[in-house]
Amino acid sequence: MSKKYLYYFSEGNDAFGGDKVTMKNILGGKGAGLAEMTAAGMPVPQGFTITTEACTQYYADGRQINDEITADIFEHVKGLEKITGKTFGDNENPLLVSVRSGARQSMPGMMDTILNLGLNDEAVEGLAKKTNNPRFAYDCYRRFVQMFADVVMMVPKSLFEVEIDKLKEAKGVKNDVDLTADDLKELVGTFKKIYEDNEGKPFPQDPKDQLIEAVKAVFRSWDNPRANVYRKMNEIPYEWGTAVNVQQMAFGNSGDRSGTGVAFTRDPATGAKKLMGEYLINAQGEDVVAGVRTPSPISHLHEQMPEVYDQFVEIATRLENYFRDMQDMEFTIEDGHLYMLQTRNGKRTAQAALQIACDLVDEGMITEQEAVLRVEPKQLDTLLHPQFDAAALKAAEVVGKGLAASPGSACGQIVFTAEEAEEMVKSGKMKKVVLVRLETSPEDIVGMQVSQGILTVRGGMTSHAAVVARGMGTCCVSGCGNDNDVKIDEEAKTFELNGHKFVEGDWISIDGSTGNIYGEQVATVAATGNKNFNRFMGWADAARQLLVMTNADNPRDAQQAVDLGAEGIGLCRTEHMFFAEDRIKAVREMICARTVEEREAALAKVEPFQQGDFEAMYRIMGERPMTIRYLDPPLHEFLPSKDEDIKELAADMGMTFDDLKNVVASLHEFNPMMGHRGCRLAVTYPEIAAMQTRAVIKAALNVSAETGYIITPHIMIPLVGEVKELKFVKDVVVKVADELIKASGVDMKYLVGTMIEIPRAALTAGEIAKEAEFFSFGTNDLTQMTFGFSRDDAAKFLGAYYENKIYESDPFQHLDQVGVGKLVKMAAHDGRETRPDLGLGICGEHGGDPSSVEFCHKVGLDYVSCSPFRVPIARLAAAQAAIKSPRK
Repeated sequence: MSKKYLYYFSEGNDAFGGDKVTMKNILGGKGAGLAEMTAAGMPVPQGFTITTEACTQYYADGRQINDEITADIFEHVKGLEKITGKTFGDNENPLLVSVRSGARQSMPGMMDTILNLGLNDEAVEGLAKKTNNPRFAYDCYRRFVQMFADVVMMVPKSLFEVEIDKLKEAKGVKNDVDLTADDLKELVGTFKKIYEDNEGKPFPQDPKDQLIEAVKAVFRSWDNPRANVYRKMNEIPYEWGTAVNVQQMAFGNSGDRSGTGVAFTRDPATGAKKLMGEYLINAQGEDVVAGVRTPSPISHLHEQMPEVYDQFVEIATRLENYFRDMQDMEFTIEDGHLYMLQTRNGKRTAQAALQIACDLVDEGMITEQEAVLRVEPKQLDTLLHPQFDAAALKAAEVVGKGLAASPGSACGQIVFTAEEAEEMVKSGKMKKVVLVRLETSPEDIVGMQVSQGILTVRGGMTSHAAVVARGMGTCCVSGCGNDNDVKIDEEAKTFELNGHKFVEGDWISIDGSTGNIYGEQVATVAATGNKNFNRFMGWADAARQLLVMTNADNPRDAQQAVDLGAEGIGLCRTEHMFFAEDRIKAVREMICARTVEEREAALAKVEPFQQGDFEAMYRIMGERPMTIRYLDPPLHEFLPSKDEDIKELAADMGMTFDDLKNVVASLHEFNPMMGHRGCRLAVTYPEIAAMQTRAVIKAALNVSAETGYIITPHIMIPLVGEVKELKFVKDVVVKVADELIKASGVDMKYLVGTMIEIPRAALTAGEIAKEAEFFSFGTNDLTQMTFGFSRDDAAKFLGAYYENKIYESDPFQHLDQVGVGKLVKMAAHDGRETRPDLGLGICGEHGGDPSSVEFCHKVGLDYVSCSPFRVPIARLAAAQAAIKSPRK
């Protein structure tokens, strides 16, 4: 065989020449851990690892294990027989093995395990005689039949559990351990009959057949639904595959001097430096997980088996010192002998992750840069947002699930419009509201601001609701209509979700970190500060090379972002400012204007508000850069669409209903996201760009004079696809700006750049850079236009794409580095060929996604920009990217 697909535990450590990364990639995390523990002389039941590459080959061969790998498996079984002195399939001294998964990245509970493999009707008698313990032998056999049937043949586990409960009730006992050898022998017969009734054939007696089928089942479990969900959540590529570990059984169920358990070298909830864990006497591993009995704290082992406990503490300390991280360990005790079954870096909460990272630095075990690599960037989210009270959550019923669009937890009374949200909160009729909408739009911004949370029926992770909610730090669950039975009638103020009906004022709770929806009031607790946060983030900032900015449209968000470490504003969306109550009328007058003069008169009313907004934000940002995007959305978004709302607005504006209705109709577009918007508005109505320029420049001049700050406005023209249209709008900007600056007598600099969000702009970046002084990649629209599907509608069909392995993740959440990323890389290169000092950044939602941030670092961008509450995530992701791959 040209490629080596199997390694004994005893050869794994040396085979990779000390390259731990490659060893883990090939042997999986569990196999690598077993190899390293074996090399260190720890008590590990021996066995061999079938590599992740064999799993890949299994799928390539049509979900079959080819003859070469099969033959090699049985050669390694012979080798294991020599090591153990037992024989696989022997009726007198049988070798029994466990068959367990082991991906390169830990996926707890997501894949399958089979224990006690190798037993049959004759071998069980031999085991009983050899051990002089028939109860133990038949306990192993009944466990094996159930586990093989469930995992390998997918016979429902519940069929077996019902029979166990029946037998215990008939025998008048409470726990499995109270059943006698005869009881268990009877149970084996019952289980075999269940197997035969379901499979139409007897339970397999040949251990070789059992082994191959079990290995196939573990490979197959890499593609089971829960593993696929977990991989998608944790960005684990499908092509990695899982290894399989075939290991001599150590029996924790062989009597009162035996047991099994799981332990951590530090508290995974708090990070405290103390041994934590649980164990069960006379049990096997699945008993601890399944909760069939209440386990004892690991500290009690000191009383029952002091020598075993002391040995375990010594091994746990050695393992943590060796791996230089908190370890999650599985162990078995067989007749007073300790065996280590697994060690891996343990999963932990965000609070624990920071505590452990800081403690390991203080203990001299790791460097500050190594500490930065020990915390998952996304974990930081949980430190910043309210969460459900754990006790209250246990009793709550999940009635539906949507997309986890913006982290945190929210509980409130249902309202169906933004106006109702604002009115109810202002009047005090409702203290807390959750805004439930078919979908949100920019005009909902005020209602969204006062809501505890936002739930939408439509939309994906980059829908309006999701993007704005993340910017505000508000909990949001979007697209709940994608996978649930949903009916919503906003006019009748009713909402039905999977048979549960809600009306205005009913309580609902949503979890923006999981997507769960609860049809009741669930108490929340405020996010608490973390004493290690600033220290840890200081280490991250010292390492990173990317600047981290924020997307902020108002002073509140700007201040929040600065407090969380933002170094500037990479995107200020001016249209969000237009919806405020004190200026929306003037904006609508501008839209309805029939002449340039009427339009300029309306804009003159808007200008002071815009200027005031910018002044407030400049005061907060100081000399940090602030990139202001000119008006982007199509004008119809500022006008009502329902006749009753049009009538009300027409009366307010002194227009007839028909005239205003005609204006609304004239603005209708078949595809507004690709219609009259962005720079196209400024080309059609240059007076809009002129007004916005006056507001920006006057604000910067005023705040500079007031504070002494040296402010350099960054003006961004959106949706450019042709250098000539950028030049047209830029000429308007430069004319107005230069006149104002000259009149002020101040030598203030400013930059004019563009958003690269149309593929043509990326393809012609060298030309566009002749006019643009910076590029900001708007990857939300760039992704939408490159893929050719709507980010608001994609959730309807992306599920099928994940299921069929066409896409592994939502390209609106994680930047598509193959296609969209190629455009970014090309535009960055071509732009700097033309203008070497061209500023480069990204301001789409990908700016807060760790894998996308790493890509931005690698392709040489200057900064990423993201919503305020994602700033710490981006800071940490940028630091990790720099540590792994420093720029020269």
